[in-house]
Amino acid sequence: MTRPLRIATGLATVSLIALAGCGSEIEVPKEEKDLRAGAELFNERCSGCHSFEAANSFGSNPDKTPLKYQERTNGPNFNVRKEDKQSVLYAIRNGGFSGAIMPANIVVGDDAELVADFVEEYAGRKPESTDESGSDGFSTGNQGP
Repeated sequence: MTRPLRIATGLATVSLIALAGCGSEIEVPKEEKDLRAGAELFNERCSGCHSFEAANSFGSNPDKTPLKYQERTNGPNFNVRKEDKQSVLYAIRNGGFSGAIMPANIVVGDDAELVADFVEEYAGRKPESTDESGSDGFSTGNQGP
């Protein structure tokens, strides 16, 4: 295969992969400016570990691998886990509840407040699904203080 053909094939492949991700977006209406800002911050700062469809976030376990086979970086799944604002702020400031994986102060100040308001409002809206063992396939972490 000639070099130009390899480059064209590579670009076409990258384009198809990029297009496959289209269609997913943050579920918070743009009219809800503060909650939308919190969702966008969550997507930017938290989506590498936490699943939360309202923020178009699928964590480090997008294929819902059963809990016993997951990596330690899989954070709580906020699709099924409800949280209050103070618990979210505590986790943000202290690196989660165990302090083992999540970086402390991943968002600060007004940004932390926006994320906490968003999580409080939208978390826990989806029913929990289980794998064949009966354990949640992707929800991890401590339940709070």
